[in-house]
Amino acid sequence: MSIRLLLADDEDLVRTGLAMILRADPEISLVAEARDGAEAVHLTRAHRPDVVLMDIRMPAMDGLRATREITQLPDAPKVVVLTTFDMDEYVHAALQAGAMGFLLKNTRPRDLTQAVKTVHDGDALLAPSVTRRLISTFAARETSREADARSRTSALTEREREVLRLVGDGQSNAEIGARLHLSEATVKTHMTRLLAKLQCANRVQAAILAHDAGLLRT
Repeated sequence: MSIRLLLADDEDLVRTGLAMILRADPEISLVAEARDGAEAVHLTRAHRPDVVLMDIRMPAMDGLRATREITQLPDAPKVVVLTTFDMDEYVHAALQAGAMGFLLKNTRPRDLTQAVKTVHDGDALLAPSVTRRLISTFAARETSREADARSRTSALTEREREVLRLVGDGQSNAEIGARLHLSEATVKTHMTRLLAKLQCANRVQAAILAHDAGLLRT
């Protein structure tokens, strides 16, 4: 079965280019295109996509509010936000709202379609070259969250803290398993437990928490 995708971007030229790339992949079915956040929410309710590719700055309703509304729907699709580095604040808030990750608008076509598949499979987009820079910036700016993050992570076992530290470093489950000499199934079990303890919806939120708690500072 193909992945049902909804694309939201207010710029016609950008949206058309992205749509052409996405339609060229036989594993992806582009079911709808939205020109603003309000339309994205409406079309999500109507078409029930598996993944939503969401721009941030749009008229009527921006992508941040739309992401928050979409991720609260029953059987909500996974949301990936589109951005550039000068929009870091919006991206951080979108991740906190439940988005599974983000892409830069200059992402290569092959990486764009692979990202859709990665998120559809339940993994987050944690490219070390991009995501670590984003999260680290906000961890440094917003130290008021550090005490809360440290309190939440204090309930983790030492092994769970090691796993969380590597999640924050952008490692996949397979990479974490190889690093800690664990099977991928065991890593998934640790992930399930630590997400429940931290009250995080996904590994992106867990990675942010790892940074806020200072687990990546050496």
